[in-house]
Amino acid sequence: MKRYPRNMSGYGETPPNAKWPNGAKIAVQIVLNYEEGGENNVLHGDAASEAFLSEITGAQPWPGQRHWNMESIYEYGARAGFWRVHRLLKDVPLTVYGVATALARAPEQVAAMKAADWEIASHGLKWVEHKDMPEEEERAQIEAAIKLHHEVVGTPPRGWYTGRCSNNTVRLVAQTGQFDYVADSYADDLPYWIREGARDQLIVPYTLDCNDMRFAIQAGFSTGDQFESYLKDSFDVLYEEGMAGQPKMLSIGLHCRLIGRPGRAAALKRAIEHFKSHDGVWFATRLEIAEHWAKTHPPVDTAAPSDMDKETFVAEFGGVFEHSPWIAEAAHALELGPTHDTAHGIHQALARVFRAASTDQKLAILNAHPDLAGKLAAAKRLTTESTAEQASVGLDQLTDAERAEFTKLNDTYTAKFGFPFIIAVRDNTKASILSAFHKRLDNNPATELDAACTQVERIAALRLFEKFGA
Repeated sequence: MKRYPRNMSGYGETPPNAKWPNGAKIAVQIVLNYEEGGENNVLHGDAASEAFLSEITGAQPWPGQRHWNMESIYEYGARAGFWRVHRLLKDVPLTVYGVATALARAPEQVAAMKAADWEIASHGLKWVEHKDMPEEEERAQIEAAIKLHHEVVGTPPRGWYTGRCSNNTVRLVAQTGQFDYVADSYADDLPYWIREGARDQLIVPYTLDCNDMRFAIQAGFSTGDQFESYLKDSFDVLYEEGMAGQPKMLSIGLHCRLIGRPGRAAALKRAIEHFKSHDGVWFATRLEIAEHWAKTHPPVDTAAPSDMDKETFVAEFGGVFEHSPWIAEAAHALELGPTHDTAHGIHQALARVFRAASTDQKLAILNAHPDLAGKLAAAKRLTTESTAEQASVGLDQLTDAERAEFTKLNDTYTAKFGFPFIIAVRDNTKASILSAFHKRLDNNPATELDAACTQVERIAALRLFEKFGA
């Protein structure tokens, strides 16, 4: 069976209420990346100099050589930029993404981070690219990063962000069982859970848009005003959503060597003042957000449809299309994945099979549906779903005159079209059902076949919404 690992659905149209502490309308989470001294450098045993996120336009690695200008830019971040940011934000909850080897070369800065009670999360062993790193080497580097971080900071890291990660990174980090959260994702405005083996791993997504890295790329910010405006607009939209009952998280990413420059720090200061001018703003570390989420929205241990074997899947969804388990059997063989583990997702898979079926197959499904208020209902031989649906509008409690009218309409309809009248009862009332009955009797056979098939799909959707609690 084909399975697609990406989750393109997420929380859907109605994300959960974050329930931030004290009814906050938004959580503002600021990250300071501390990478200076952990970047690519032949002094660090690397093959070439660094070329990423600096003031040097079009920088390229220098194989086998030190790059004096590049080094001095990173040194600015440690020597001056860090302290400017520290003075501005030392009283604000903040998470440091600390590259372990950089932290080991920054005793003064680490002491200041701890004095400010900032969270120090792990940013890997070195600030290098991991995409081509063999899995075992990356696993060893993760272990080394945890060990060195503990030695330098005094406590092990509880959060992780690699940044320049591989396709193996999140899995390898989760397998350590070490971390309350992993931040190597940009997929949402709220934390979410993933399953890695036997472990539920919390993901607290990060940002590349509200990020000062855009001062160092071609399609980015040129002036502090642009960064400030973007941060304020992002805050305002999320704050408005929070006021409407859907609080979110605003992530902001900073780098000592970038935001630490005077002209940019001024923009950050103005943006922070804008945030603080609003009521109901929770400034939090990533760890605080992770702990809150784990307590308020713990992982739900339910079997995901895309993980079910065929027998289980058919047992669960084989009755959604009336008496037609072959629909579920065929749907199970499609390219399902986490994005289909919702009512809409399973409905799409089942409906694809139904829509691709032959006319004879569709007619068989239509004829598997019972007459409304017909003989099967009187004999109490309807499926559980059909019984509940017909009862929902009182079709199980008809007067003699109403029953006679339904019987006459059923007989006339079936004689004309060759299948029973089908309508999504839960969308209707007794009166609207009778009205539709009379109206659709005037359709030609092709039009009515389409109408009936549309109603079959709607009935399936309603059954799934009920099953999923949606």
